[in-house]
Amino acid sequence: MIVLGLTGSMGTGKSTTAGMFRELGVPVHDSDATVHELYRGEAVGPVGEAFPGAINDGVVDRKALAAELAARPDGFRELESVIHPLVRRKEEAFLSKQRAAGAPLVVLDIPLLFETGADRRVDKVLVVTCEPELQRRRVFERPGMTEEKFSMLMARQMPDAQKRERADFVVRTDNGLADAREQVKLVIDILKRETDADA
Repeated sequence: MIVLGLTGSMGTGKSTTAGMFRELGVPVHDSDATVHELYRGEAVGPVGEAFPGAINDGVVDRKALAAELAARPDGFRELESVIHPLVRRKEEAFLSKQRAAGAPLVVLDIPLLFETGADRRVDKVLVVTCEPELQRRRVFERPGMTEEKFSMLMARQMPDAQKRERADFVVRTDNGLADAREQVKLVIDILKRETDADA
């Protein structure tokens, strides 16, 4: 089974690209979605200990948490030390399940793949990218986005050019969904040929 790590800076179309793999029959583990689940379950206690103001009605309030992190940027490390092991456990369960089912290819959708060293846990890396102007436009279409928030989030991410240098595959999303989907199909074909050759 080939494990493909999928990543990309915010606004490049990473989630949409991950969805294309899913539509084409490739199992995808979404780290962001896992964090959303954890914020309503297992992570509530430990996050509440570190960030008491971030808990609202028994769940982690992402807006309140973001406000606390903006006030103390060093808190990101503390938050990650709580969340990453929990996400990792869910990821391992996903991989075990797919291995048992005989899946030839799976995708781990991890926003901070390189920044957290998760690239060491995958066989190949795909980076989703687009022109900086388009990326910025997409990000500022999100509700509540500000220059300050944009700068804070970008500061936590490895520059796009560095990610592309370290990638095995690059999918560009500048030219619309149909074009991106064709690129995804090509990646799947290449990787499935590799698994067939190893079989």
